[in-house]
Amino acid sequence: MGQGSAKGNLNRLARTFGKRYIILTGNGFGSILYQYRHTIREASNLMLILTGRVLLLFCAGLLLLLPEAGAASSDRFAGARREMVRAIEADVLRTASHISKKSLAPRVMEVMGRVERHRFVPPAAETWAYANRPLPIGHGQTISQPYIVALMTDLADIRPGGKVLEIGTGSGYQAAVLAAMGAEVFTIEIIAPLAEEASRRLADLGYEQVHTRRGDGYYGWEEEAPFDAIVVTAAAGHIPPPLLRQLKPGGTMVIPVGGRFMVQHLVLVNKDSSGGLTTRQVLPVRFVPLTGGH
Repeated sequence: MGQGSAKGNLNRLARTFGKRYIILTGNGFGSILYQYRHTIREASNLMLILTGRVLLLFCAGLLLLLPEAGAASSDRFAGARREMVRAIEADVLRTASHISKKSLAPRVMEVMGRVERHRFVPPAAETWAYANRPLPIGHGQTISQPYIVALMTDLADIRPGGKVLEIGTGSGYQAAVLAAMGAEVFTIEIIAPLAEEASRRLADLGYEQVHTRRGDGYYGWEEEAPFDAIVVTAAAGHIPPPLLRQLKPGGTMVIPVGGRFMVQHLVLVNKDSSGGLTTRQVLPVRFVPLTGGH
């Protein structure tokens, strides 16, 4: 490297670091650069500062990216949920003459599009989690068809802050939907393994307003009565009298009624302010039977 080019490089360095350099030439050996002692110290400090800033920017980038990646991963079923909602809407139109309406409450449909059904089915059934059909969850039980879950939720007229009793927790999906509607939910399951799994699952998913219990749902949850609404997810041969007593005046019960090998109907029960009861058959259905010692 020639003396001219060396000086040019040194001048550039001098401009960069505030000209804290002494340039000596002689004996044809080129240019020798001497720095003030504190120049090296400041250069080291500068490198530490720059390195720290780069690391901070890198970490900040990770913090921004990780939630998005997590959201993308957990929301991989978003499209399937939208398709499920469209299938529910189509079933509502097909059954309009039975249910006396052409659409369900917007709040119900919004919740159906938000609650993650794949969290409530066995891993082997996850692929079909958003199919508009019931799915097996073990122990001879099923998770109800999404259309039926939506319809029962709509008929029960769930209000935010309301107190709701569910009979037949199953995997916990209907309870999660009721809770997402803003209700405080008390749910009973008679099959011990299902009761334990559902309780753990609902807690893990953050449904703090859902209270679970293992027991015979025929007798309800007397110490927590009365309830604004009661939703029964298994077919009874008749409407259990204990549940009628635990329904608050002005409240609503939705229950499938009929034997295992008989035609079952989804029945809407209303209790008026004076305690009088009215019932209406809504739709032919097929549910697993309500079991227990009754």
